[in-house]
Amino acid sequence: MLVWEVEFDAQAEDDLASLNTALRSRVIEKITWLKVNFDVVTPLPLTADWYGFYKLRIGDWRVIYDIDWEQRIITIVLIGHHTKVYKHL
Repeated sequence: MLVWEVEFDAQAEDDLASLNTALRSRVIEKITWLKVNFDVVTPLPLTADWYGFYKLRIGDWRVIYDIDWEQRIITIVLIGHHTKVYKHL
């Protein structure tokens, strides 16, 4: 099993920094889990304006990410509450 790398866009870094400590820990834990288990996970694709991106559900929060299959890089694009995160386009 090959290792996946995780990168954060500037917006995702800001989003992560704005979360309270407990939620930030949950998000980091889930992203780490995704990185380690990515080869056995089925990514959840988004549609419409977000076509080509994927989501990771953490309770009421979502992590929106892109995948570079060739380079094995997961790029975190946005982190936000499910009622607001999809309105960032």
